[in-house]
Amino acid sequence: MSQKVTKDMTFHQVMQMSPEVVGVLRQFNLGCVGCMGAMNESLEQGATAHGLDVNELLKALNAIFEK
Repeated sequence: MSQKVTKDMTFHQVMQMSPEVVGVLRQFNLGCVGCMGAMNESLEQGATAHGLDVNELLKALNAIFEK
């Protein structure tokens, strides 16, 4: 069963799924590794706060697990 990233997951949860996640977050200029909000903030909340399209972020993150 393949993993799937959803908009309700926290940044911390997603970062625990694969080391490649950090690289994708960096592509979107998200410095989540050192951010205290990563533990509680959902991908949707973070994307909205940074003016990003959560669906584009999800597409890029889920591409990691479609290999």
